[in-house]
Formats: sequence, structure tokens, C-alpha cells
Amino acid sequence: MTVTIYDVAREANVSMATVSRVVNGNPNVKPTTRKKVLATIERLGYRPNAVARGLASKKTTTVGAIIPDISSIFFSELARGIEDIATMYKYNVILSNSDQNKDKELALINTMLEKQVDGILFMGGTITEEHLQQFNTSNVPIVLAATYDDTKELASVNINYEEAAYEATKHFVDKGKKNPAYVGGGEDTSINEHKFAGYKRALAEANVPIKEEFIVQGDYSYESGLEAAKQLAALDEKPEAIFVASDEMALGVIHGVQDMGYNVPNDVEIFGFDNTRLATMVRPTLSTVVQPMYDIGAVAMRLLTKFMNKEEVAEKNVILPHRIELRNSTL
Repeated sequence: MTVTIYDVAREANVSMATVSRVVNGNPNVKPTTRKKVLATIERLGYRPNAVARGLASKKTTTVGAIIPDISSIFFSELARGIEDIATMYKYNVILSNSDQNKDKELALINTMLEKQVDGILFMGGTITEEHLQQFNTSNVPIVLAATYDDTKELASVNINYEEAAYEATKHFVDKGKKNPAYVGGGEDTSINEHKFAGYKRALAEANVPIKEEFIVQGDYSYESGLEAAKQLAALDEKPEAIFVASDEMALGVIHGVQDMGYNVPNDVEIFGFDNTRLATMVRPTLSTVVQPMYDIGAVAMRLLTKFMNKEEVAEKNVILPHRIELRNSTL
């Protein structure tokens, strides 16, 4: 049978209030009494009921983290940043996988709220009116991580995706690469729109016309990168350079063109986005935009703790710095 606080109090011959003070670290307990209660707790194997404690304090010291794909290297590094800061501030994390499916995202938000979490970290695709409605009626704070809200109503932590994509594309343009191709992560999210806008801005500044056949939409997966490589290689005029919206897709593009007998970077240069571990595992190593995934998760979790603890927040929409890392996939 489950050992209760009543059992500990009876065995230690103290009140339940005294056991509660010992469990919660209240200093107003005599050292001898504390020692006796702790010994009884250990002997009986008592574990405090977190749900009951949460009901009493109106806090569960638990946060919900909704992530599109925990198997993704990008999101796993981001989740590590969340977990480390949560542990530092003594919060537990409930992690859920949404598959970037809107209906599943909305259901998970509701589930987290039903579990009485103290706050929610959300990573997803497009923030729709339905998302905003659910967030705005929440009684706990919400922070977006690596997720863009065009209204800027919600607290968030991101990088400047448009500027990062602009710099990567400009690198090709400045080197005289004609019509660099673009492999996007899909057209249905704000972040993808910002990356594509950066690509187009770099071309427009250099008076380079956009070739529709040089624009391919993937889904951030390795497989879609392979498919994009086939599609671009089938063109009569083949691109000299390709900017890819994620490292995982970029690996697919590299392997795809290599499978068809082309050399990277001599025949075609390839630029990625994220700087995950994959960027240094592929050969040639991948030039990429360095997006600080761990830091995004860590800063988002710290921002959430400030909201949960009613601390002052100077800036609720945080933009972290990015940089360009040149490796061997570009000349």
C-alpha cells in the first residue's frame, strides 16, 4: 500500500504539519525532530504526493514543452537547453511530440493545461488564430521557442531568420554565383517565409532575377533534400550554388548530388542552416548559419520562469545573435 504523510506522522510520533514542514524544507523544526522524521521517511519509503502539494500551493513546479519532432537533432538540442534551465530552477518538464500537426498541437496545449502545468513552452509551425485564442485564454504563461508569432503578442525567443538567410545567400552572390537555388522547409510557416524573404532580398539587391525552377520546397527532412537534389539536377541549366533552409535537408542535397556524380563544392556549393552536429559529420563539412539551438531553449525556459514567478521582464520578444560558419561545402 502507498505510504501516506499520516503513516510517517504516526510512526515518528509527530503531527502531520511537522512532517509537511520537514518535507518542504521549513527551517522551523528542531534538528532532533527533523532527523527523526527523515529517518522515518527513509524507513517507510515515503514519497510526497506532488499532485496534492500542487493543489495546496497552486503550483505543480511542472512545465509543458510541446516540440514538433523530438527525434530531430535541432529540437533535441533545443530541448536540452530547456531541461538544463528547468532543472536549475527546480521545475520538471513534460515533453510532448506534436508532429507539427495543428490539431495535435491544439490538443496537447489543452492537455498540458488540464495537467495544471505552471507554464508552457511551445515550438511549432504557424501560429494561427486558433493557437492565439487558446493561448490567450490560458491561465498560465506561454513562451514560444524557435517559433515566430507575426503579431508579437506572445513571448518568444528566436534569431533574425530573414537576415540570416540574406547573409547566406549574399555569400554566394558576392562570389559571383549565378542564380543560387533555394531549398525551403515548406511554405506554411512564418519562419520559412522569413528565410525565403532573406533569399529574395539578397538576389534583388544584386539585380539577380529569381528563377522559379531554382526554388524547391522540402519538409526539413533528409529525404526531401535528396528529392530536391534530383529535381535541381534534372534542369537543363543547373545551379552553381544551393542555399538550404536546414542542415538535415542540406545533407540530403549533398548526398543527392554526389550520388549523381557531381562534386561538392567544385561543381555545386551548398549552404545549410542551423549548425547542428550533422554539419561537421558530413563530408565535405557543411557551411551553415549558426543558430544557437541550446541557447534558444535555455533562454526560453528562463523567460518562462520569470513570468511564472512574476519577475520583471524587460523584453518579451528576444532575438539571439546568429553567425555564418564557412566550411568545406563552399569554396
